[in-house]
Amino acid sequence: MKNVVVIGAGAWGSALAQAASIAGNRVHLVGRDVGVVDEINALHTNSKYLGAQTLERTITAGCDFEELKQADMVILAVPAQATRGVIGGFGDELKRRIPVIVTAKGFEKSTLALQSQIVATQWEGAQVVVLSGPSFAADVAGKKPTAVTMAGENQQVVADVVCCLSSDVLRPYASRDVLGVQLCAGLKNVYALGAGAIEGAGLGLSARSAFMARALYEMGEMVVALGGDRLSSMGLAGVGDLMLSCTSEQSRNYAFGVQLGRGGTVDNILGMGIGLAEGVVTAPVALSLGRQSKTDVPLVASVNALLVQKQSVTQIVQDLMQRRLKAEGK
Repeated sequence: MKNVVVIGAGAWGSALAQAASIAGNRVHLVGRDVGVVDEINALHTNSKYLGAQTLERTITAGCDFEELKQADMVILAVPAQATRGVIGGFGDELKRRIPVIVTAKGFEKSTLALQSQIVATQWEGAQVVVLSGPSFAADVAGKKPTAVTMAGENQQVVADVVCCLSSDVLRPYASRDVLGVQLCAGLKNVYALGAGAIEGAGLGLSARSAFMARALYEMGEMVVALGGDRLSSMGLAGVGDLMLSCTSEQSRNYAFGVQLGRGGTVDNILGMGIGLAEGVVTAPVALSLGRQSKTDVPLVASVNALLVQKQSVTQIVQDLMQRRLKAEGK
């Protein structure tokens, strides 16, 4: 049994707290919203983010970071653009040499940094492990079987984390490819916007399936160009998460994309209450990374054009269909 502190009491943080508790650990959940924290402690629910789903009674919650002093492991479940600010707010006495599991799927807009790079610079001694893969918070919190990838440079640390969090609910697979797993995690959100837009525009399942297949190829090319392992694009963090995120409106990115395909603008969709769609912020960063690595990323470029309303999704798809003919795999 480990002392696990989960930072971020939204849907994903609460779901991971649930999984860690089911695996037999003592779990403390840290959140900003006093109402959410009080509800978790009193009623063992987080209705704001998970509806009526019951959480394990052993999960405790609070609004401060004092529990970090006794933590054996930290799960960081805050939005990608908030990671630096959250960790930067910790005192040095809280930044002990323990595993820090990074779960946000996105790149930092201002620096193009990966989440693991941000943690490494802000938390000296953190033993960073990246968690990614096809996983909706509602499924994990609802104790439905889910498999994920956990990647880290220190394989003994990864093995310890895998054993600590493994249960009948969550099955982690170990990986060494910290870079590739994170690239896949961020890119799939961008592609989910595109797949949703195709659905929203009524262009058909054939078009969406073709988009997903070419997105998988494009993802693999960028992973390799930036120094990752192409196998990651074929695993849970790659094709697994891509399939999930590009086919269900439970994915906020896909749901956001559907509204884009119906003619909505970023501003008016944000006002509809769909929630955070990391792909909206990640898309321009992904395009910059593609250009930096000299990788041809027409699908990432197309999603960016859609987001800034440079073209309609119908025109974008037409332009993609008219690109120079070539052999598959190129």
